[in-house]
Amino acid sequence: MALSRLENLYRQVILDHSQHPRNKGLLAESSSQIIEMNNPTCGDVIQLQVVLDNDQKIKTVKFDGHGCSISMASASMMSEVIIGKTMQEAMTLSQDFSKMVQGQEVDTEPLGDAALLAGVAKFPARIKCATLAWKALEKSKENTKRSE
Repeated sequence: MALSRLENLYRQVILDHSQHPRNKGLLAESSSQIIEMNNPTCGDVIQLQVVLDNDQKIKTVKFDGHGCSISMASASMMSEVIIGKTMQEAMTLSQDFSKMVQGQEVDTEPLGDAALLAGVAKFPARIKCATLAWKALEKSKENTKRSE
């Protein structure tokens, strides 16, 4: 019974992020590159903007797009957890998230609400949905490197 209540709480947090995503919408700043990625398997699409401050920490994260509740919740959760981190710290979180949703053991505490998506490992078809925003983040790191 207690496990059922805990799973229900996890579902509620995921639905909340999906229905009321944090940091959704794009910036008007033309200096912010938009990374667009899609998951052709299910049609999820995401556009991601990452703005660094003068200390090379993530100052702002915005995303837009459409997709399933897992995809949108994951983008919302990711956007919250990476603000204030360096790109290297964000890349470590991305790698840990990817390992987690593939069923590998990681320290989930630094992932914040995103740790609640660990159950995706039971549904291999949903892994691409959950990791789409994180893959966009990794692509933004690649593009940031090229522009430096």
